[in-house]
Amino acid sequence: MPTSYVNGEGLHYRLHGVGEAVLLIHGLGCSGADWAFQVAALEGQFRVIVPDLPGCGYSPPPRGPYTIAGFACALWALLDELDVSQVNIVGFSMGGAVALEMALQRPTRVPRLALINTLVSYRGHWRKWIYARSSGALISLLGMRRAAHIFAAGLFPQPWQQAMRDRAAAVVAAVPASSYLGMSLALEQWAATDRLDRLRSQVLVIAAEHDHTPLAEKREFAARIHATVAVVRGSRHGTPFDASEATNASLLALLTDHSLPPCDQLSCDTPARARALSMLVSRSEESARALEGQSKQASHVSTAIRSVLPRST
Repeated sequence: MPTSYVNGEGLHYRLHGVGEAVLLIHGLGCSGADWAFQVAALEGQFRVIVPDLPGCGYSPPPRGPYTIAGFACALWALLDELDVSQVNIVGFSMGGAVALEMALQRPTRVPRLALINTLVSYRGHWRKWIYARSSGALISLLGMRRAAHIFAAGLFPQPWQQAMRDRAAAVVAAVPASSYLGMSLALEQWAATDRLDRLRSQVLVIAAEHDHTPLAEKREFAARIHATVAVVRGSRHGTPFDASEATNASLLALLTDHSLPPCDQLSCDTPARARALSMLVSRSEESARALEGQSKQASHVSTAIRSVLPRST
C-alpha cells in the first residue's frame, strides 16, 4: 500500500482508476476501506484517491493533537506529492468537515465538493453538543468494544442490516479509544461558519432523512452557499452504506455535471440489495485475508461490488 511521508508522518492511501481526480475522505471510526461501495462505482471514470486519515486504518496518529485543519493540511500535502492540481472531494461525516476545510484552504483547487451528513459547526445548539459529547461518554463508561456495538445499532437498526451492523461494530471497536476521542474533540472544536464566503466549489449536500444532526440546518447551510441538496429517504447517518445506490447516483451526477436522480429514487437500498452487498463484502474480505496488504483487499471488494452495481450512463 502506498505511503506518503510529510514531516516524517506517514499517510497510507489507495489509488483506483484513471481520469479526473476524486478524493474520498472517510468518517470518524472508519478508514479508506469503507468507501468500497463508492470506489466500485467511480473507478471506471475517475482517478479515485482514498486515504486513511492520521490515526485511522494503516496511518499512524499525528505527532500533535488531532485537528480538522491538520487533517486537511496532511491531505493537501499528499495531493501535492501526487501532483494533483485540481481535485473533486467527497467527505462523509467528519470527513465532510475535512473536505470543507480543504476547500476553504485552497478554494480554486476544488471544482466540486460533496458533503454527506456534514455540518459546518458542531457548536451552538444543545442537540449538537449532546451528539458531540455522547460518544466520548459512552466510550469512557463502557469501553470501546461495547460502545462500538451501540454506535453500530444506531446506524443500522433494521433486521436485514445485521451483517452491516456487525461489520461496523468490528471496525469501530478496532479504533484506539484515545484516537476516537481525539478526533471527536477535534470535530467539536472545528467550525467553518464564518469562512463560507471563500468557497468556490460547486457543492452537493447529501443529507439522510433520519440523520442524528438536524436536516434543517443542512438545508440552511446549503442555501447560504447555493448548494444542491439531495435528501435520502429512510437513511440514517451511514448513508454511503445503507443507501449506496442513491449515494453513488448522486455523486456521479455531481462529478459528470448531470442532474440529480428524481427524488423518488433517493432512498435506502432495498433489503435484497443490502444483503447482497454485505455478503459480497464479507466473502471478498475473507478471501483477501490471505493476501498481503489492505490495498489488495480493497481491490477484491471493489471488483465484487462492481459486479452488482448498475451501470452508469
